[in-house]
Amino acid sequence: MENSILEGVPSGTASTHEQASSAKNSSSYTASNIQVLKGLEAVRKRPGMYIGSTGPEGLHHLVYEVVDNSIDEAMAGYCDTIHVTIEKDNIIRVEDNGRGIPTEPHPLEKISSLEVVLTQLHAGGKFDNNTYKVSGGLHGVGVSVVNALSEWLEVTVHRDPSIFYQEYKKGVPVAPVSTVGETGRTGTTVRFKFDPSIIDATEYSYRVLTERFRELAFLNKGIKISIADERGEERKFTEFHFEGGIRSFIQHLNESKKTVHPDPVYFEGERDNVKVEISLQYNDRYDEVLFTFVNNINTREGGTHLAGFRSGLTRVMNEQLKKSKLSKKFGESLAGDDLREGLTAVISIKIPNPQFEGQTKMKLGNPGVQGIVASLMYEKLNNFFDEYPAVIEAILDKAILAAKARFAARDARMRIRKTSEGVSLPGKLADCAEKDPAKCEIFIVEGDSAGGSAKQGRDRQSQAILPLWGKMLNVEKAREEKVLGNEKLQPVIASLGAGLGAHFDVSKARYHKVIIMADADVDGSHIRTLLLTFFFRYMRDLIEEGYVYFAMPPLYKITIGKKFFYAFDEEARKQILEENTKDGADISKIPIQRYKGLGEMNPDQLWETTMNPDTRSLTQVTLEDAVEADQVFSMLMGEEVEPRKKFIEENAIYVSNLDV
Repeated sequence: MENSILEGVPSGTASTHEQASSAKNSSSYTASNIQVLKGLEAVRKRPGMYIGSTGPEGLHHLVYEVVDNSIDEAMAGYCDTIHVTIEKDNIIRVEDNGRGIPTEPHPLEKISSLEVVLTQLHAGGKFDNNTYKVSGGLHGVGVSVVNALSEWLEVTVHRDPSIFYQEYKKGVPVAPVSTVGETGRTGTTVRFKFDPSIIDATEYSYRVLTERFRELAFLNKGIKISIADERGEERKFTEFHFEGGIRSFIQHLNESKKTVHPDPVYFEGERDNVKVEISLQYNDRYDEVLFTFVNNINTREGGTHLAGFRSGLTRVMNEQLKKSKLSKKFGESLAGDDLREGLTAVISIKIPNPQFEGQTKMKLGNPGVQGIVASLMYEKLNNFFDEYPAVIEAILDKAILAAKARFAARDARMRIRKTSEGVSLPGKLADCAEKDPAKCEIFIVEGDSAGGSAKQGRDRQSQAILPLWGKMLNVEKAREEKVLGNEKLQPVIASLGAGLGAHFDVSKARYHKVIIMADADVDGSHIRTLLLTFFFRYMRDLIEEGYVYFAMPPLYKITIGKKFFYAFDEEARKQILEENTKDGADISKIPIQRYKGLGEMNPDQLWETTMNPDTRSLTQVTLEDAVEADQVFSMLMGEEVEPRKKFIEENAIYVSNLDV
């Protein structure tokens, strides 16, 4: 409702005009202005409240909601096979062998229970703590929301001895539930097409869905989850089935890494109806890879279960250190940071009534969970280490080295912090005038020559230039204090101004576009990979916030008559020649300049092709699959040679134009 006090007139001394305006506003706000959205209308009116967004995230969330119902059946012990198919035209089909949604008339609603579940919010079997002891679909809005946001949806239920069917259009039943056949099995099949008038994204990502289903298979040992993609000429199919559960997850995460102890530590326990599963293993790296889940939901922002894990781990390790002969060599206490170095861990809890912070369910808030996890950690982990002293000794050895490195890094971090607070910025940095990070971008440029051209050609108001020179450190093989002290990386850390590693704070980043600009050759690719490894290991939030980009400099300058064109790849070169030459013309007279490096371009060419926001091409770096990204960096940049050799051999056939 609009404010009825006119600007400049003190409250309590309203003019006659003002009073008339107020009366008019009041009378126009009547009962007719109060909208009542019935059934699923609210979902179609405000879809973002239920699926997060109408973009790619929301599109995939529709699939997750349906699959989560099948997973809830699995957690209750009634389902062991789930099959997802992406049909042509991006139609989704989800099949399971659970009990099947009940179809008999609902005692209160007087219509089929199937229709109640599909058309009413907060309707389902997840509220009595009996039908489902634990559930990811806590709010009971899952499949009904999918129905509301679908152009059409059909559900087929097998409940021995009958097969039931119902179809919906934009959440509205086309006809009542009908019996369409006989069956000797149970299960539910949901098939739907999202509504393009509401959902902006149009294509499901096989990779994104595969990541989620792999997680679910790890978290529910013994369950088979498969996904098929029928959209292309070649049918894709992947099946996940892990009898080892999260222990297999840890082995998967450490597949390309050298581990400190041979087998993952694993334990489970239950207290106050909270079931806890934890598996961990240390490797010889310097970063931490940790995943937390509640009722199969990836709690990316952690919560009370993570706090309990951390406090329990620190307590156990320090107690084990006191009992160890290593305590004579190291008289200090181990800090949490010391124990994170090289740690790979998965924490999965199942709880009847989880309290999530926000509808996105990214952080667990149940206060009692922290104490439960911490006490189980103390009991189970101490027992394990007492039984396997060689394992704890190897872990403590690594943690002590990390502690000593922490002392060395402390001084280096203080120096970085001072520079990030504006005491001094790198001498080679040509900063921009704009101070709002959202309007600022920094080009990290390979080589002084290209850096000089970029400095001359840039928009000084919003574009900063930081030239890099010499060989950069491969952080995959280096501890944090080496990173902090590296003369090639120090300017990057200081220029971005947001810290490093566990102390990195993306909200302090001085630029919201960090653009890596390197030559289009093998050396340039190496520079991009080294920088990307650095960002992934020590500034991952920079990637997750969508701040990291690759510049796309042209490969060719083509001169045809008095005109010239820039081609960014081989395909573009061919297209330019085809579109700008006559049939039968001899294109071999035509001058084509192949750029071997950014330094070959003068400032105005570099601006027009690579830096001008109106004409340039940028590739945004996104993190669709953190698990796969971790494996790729470990394989390509780590110490282990065999996995890298295998990768090169398997992928060499796809290289068509290698510029060395």
